[in-house]
Amino acid sequence: MKTIDLVKALDLKVYSGKDFLNAEVSGGYVSDLLSDVMGNAKEGQVWITLQTHKNVMAVASLKDLPAIIVVKGYKPDEDTMKKSEEEQLPILGTDLDTFTICGRLFELLNKQ
Repeated sequence: MKTIDLVKALDLKVYSGKDFLNAEVSGGYVSDLLSDVMGNAKEGQVWITLQTHKNVMAVASLKDLPAIIVVKGYKPDEDTMKKSEEEQLPILGTDLDTFTICGRLFELLNKQ
């Protein structure tokens, strides 16, 4: 499944990186701890978090993640969105809480 498919199916906002929504998504990883994501997230997983600062872009890029989904209506900082464009890595958003968006992502990816 492509990132653009997630955006449509989960009704996600695209905060930045709208031109880079064609990466393949194989799963998801949930954590608000950067070191946990660095140590455990796998390439192809979207990262679900409430973190909105610029350091999330460095971690997501390092791990070759296709996108970041920010939960609970949080919005990324301006610097973070600028870095998103530079890294060609979309930041997506939802008003849903982490539990709910994870469940919906799980259901969506397991329908295939």
